[in-house]
Amino acid sequence: MFNIVLYQPEIPPNTGNIIRLCANTGCFLHLIEPLGFKLEDKQLRRAGLDYHEWAEVRTYKCISELITKHSVYAISTKGKKYYHQAEFKPGDYLVFGPETRGLPGDYLKTLDQDHILRLPMRENSRSLNLSNTVAIVTYEALRQNQFCDTDSNLK
Repeated sequence: MFNIVLYQPEIPPNTGNIIRLCANTGCFLHLIEPLGFKLEDKQLRRAGLDYHEWAEVRTYKCISELITKHSVYAISTKGKKYYHQAEFKPGDYLVFGPETRGLPGDYLKTLDQDHILRLPMRENSRSLNLSNTVAIVTYEALRQNQFCDTDSNLK
């Protein structure tokens, strides 16, 4: 399945919603510290309802701890390529930045430009809500892979 990476997330309900998304899709969630909340935060738990036990969540001190042999795609308003133009494969990592500032430029420079993706938005708009963005990109990756491992009724 896919790996969702939240780099220094700040807003507990967004991360709670993403935990719920991961529980329902089988994706793994990787959180890069520092977090803007404690994992026991009431708002985080409320948004994630009781899905925490169904999602695999790991935390890391820094993004360099997250070593992968799979492709890494960063989602950023600085991307030139749209998210649906990528060819996602199971095991890929989808990296999202914090709500107020996005992914750092130094990190984006480490990636191939074709792996920095964006969502189509009106010119001069800021960005979509983090949990909405994660859901959009995750479901595109799942769609490209015939929703593998999510619903046996679709196969």
